[in-house]
Amino acid sequence: MDVPTWVWPAVLAGIVLMLVVDLVAHRRAHASGVREAAAWSGLWVVLGVGFGATVWWVWGAEFGQQYFAGYVIEKSLAVDNVFVWAVIFSFFGVPRAYQHRVLFLGVVGALVLRGAFIAVGAVLIANFSWVLYLFAAFLVVTGVRMAVQRDAHVDPSRSRVLRLFRRLIPMTDAYYGQRLLIRRGGVLLATPLLAVLVLVEATDVVFAVDSIPAIFAVTDEPFLVFTANAFALLGLRAMYFLLADLVHRFVYLKLGLALVLVWVGIKMALKVDVAYIPTPISLAVITVILAVAVGASLWATRGRAVSAVAPPEGSSPFREAHEAEVRELEPVLRRPTGRHRPSVHRR
Repeated sequence: MDVPTWVWPAVLAGIVLMLVVDLVAHRRAHASGVREAAAWSGLWVVLGVGFGATVWWVWGAEFGQQYFAGYVIEKSLAVDNVFVWAVIFSFFGVPRAYQHRVLFLGVVGALVLRGAFIAVGAVLIANFSWVLYLFAAFLVVTGVRMAVQRDAHVDPSRSRVLRLFRRLIPMTDAYYGQRLLIRRGGVLLATPLLAVLVLVEATDVVFAVDSIPAIFAVTDEPFLVFTANAFALLGLRAMYFLLADLVHRFVYLKLGLALVLVWVGIKMALKVDVAYIPTPISLAVITVILAVAVGASLWATRGRAVSAVAPPEGSSPFREAHEAEVRELEPVLRRPTGRHRPSVHRR
């Protein structure tokens, strides 16, 4: 695939522009409703599909199909992100109005992280073809484990990252709007929202380890791997607000995702020395598996009402700061002058 040098900075500039538009449109804290989330989700899907159509038109059907195969895989795996994020937000009792800021920063961090993973993966594959066997084995094992443990639930209270954060970073016991850091009594403190962001970024590392090898199984073009990831991630915030209260209905989705990972793992192993499975066949198999998983889930859970994710047992939601406490805050960037160290929250 011959990608002109100028295309990379042009695509990156377009992604940055879309992030800026999203940030400006949601600069004020508010609880996103289903209608708003659906509109934004539709916009991101149109942009992702439109970019894929451009790839198809400029570079041909084969590369266009590879892009869409990667896009479908990443978009589907993103639903698993939605469930984990819903559990994290429930555990911390994050007010819905403040969730957008964390999700936006989480998507930005995920884009940077995925870019680094993709660069490393592309270099490894280009120089050591046997790495494909390792990726393939990892995908098959991950898929089998996901199928076996599909009913397991995430428990943020057991996160080593969270325990380390609470041990090292002084933190308040209250939310101060969308602030991640505050200064009080001359001391710089983290708010619970920063802990949530750290945990969200940590979980994305795990998802990236699964998703990057999976997309390399359908295309070895770094440009397609990155753009399919980017356009799938850009709509992740809106997808969360659209699906967060419906994740309990996708009872067979994890099984479907497990089968997809096993399939692409087998495809990757075969294409090294045995046989190349054409992209249209691979895309069709992935689409059918996911369509059956979603359809079966919705049929099996028909009649269930919308329901928010219940917080894990033992969680202790934080409170919102009172107006008097907000008025006592000092500028974050000001050098500390006070000697008094306020009480901090290290649960």
